[in-house]
Amino acid sequence: MRAKPSSNYVSGAEPGSANRTFLIGGHVLNAPKPAPGLYLVATPIGNLGDITLRALETLAGVDVIACEDTRITRRLTERYAISAELKPYHEHNATMARPKMLERLAHGASIALVSDAGTPLISDPGFKLVREVCAAGHVVIAVPGASSVLTALSVAALPTDRFFFEGFLPAKEVSRRTRLAELARIDATLVMFESGNRVQETLADLAEIMAGRDAAICRELTKLHEDIKRAPIAELAKSAGTLETRGEFVLVVGPPRADANVMTQDDLDDLLRSSLARDSVKDSVAHAVELSGRPRREVYARALELAREARGADGEN
Repeated sequence: MRAKPSSNYVSGAEPGSANRTFLIGGHVLNAPKPAPGLYLVATPIGNLGDITLRALETLAGVDVIACEDTRITRRLTERYAISAELKPYHEHNATMARPKMLERLAHGASIALVSDAGTPLISDPGFKLVREVCAAGHVVIAVPGASSVLTALSVAALPTDRFFFEGFLPAKEVSRRTRLAELARIDATLVMFESGNRVQETLADLAEIMAGRDAAICRELTKLHEDIKRAPIAELAKSAGTLETRGEFVLVVGPPRADANVMTQDDLDDLLRSSLARDSVKDSVAHAVELSGRPRREVYARALELAREARGADGEN
């Protein structure tokens, strides 16, 4: 006896249902309109094949897809023959776009929110929209899927029992180093985003501030030229000049070693010399005390010695 086709399978698009179908494996599938509400739909971070069936059905069935960049989202919708309306929603138009979306929800619309890649709201706009949608009494539904944070964490070969997601680090050097010094105190694996034009400088800062830790550099995750480098952070920083810097990076840094609460004398000297080359003795000591775990009096005395040595060397020159 021949099996009956699934109830959501059709051999072609039915009249008036062009925006309620999607194409997969050469088959056109019906996508019933979801119940009214806001759907947070995760999209692929690189490989378009990483979309879920539930995400496709949701995107094909909603009244409108709100996206950061319609050009990027259209690549996905065209791949799966989804003809739902695309509307831009990003940090530059959010103030004007949110009231319109709330009005549509109030009239029974179903809206999907997507980011350019990965899970919405993770280092992407959307928090204020979700908050206001909830405050207005509308339903918010997550449609989970790809995430560069979890993808990088899973392949980094570093502890995953506890991790801290930082997102993008500050672009300016002083602010970045200050933030890294704060992150260094967290006893967990760290996950950070970084752009290609700053990744080499950030690796150098990490090698100084989080010396001795293991790390991984993840680039082009899930794409054809996926590249993952795993090594102690000092080694990764040393070879940073050979990195292909196109694209964005996910940096994963392991937690401090159990025996790393107190910095060695050599590491302390290296840290102080580097800091003294840029900052005052007072600032250098404060920074070193925070990172080294050594008493302030000891660090201050050593900083004065190194400062005198540096002045003596300059005088000889």
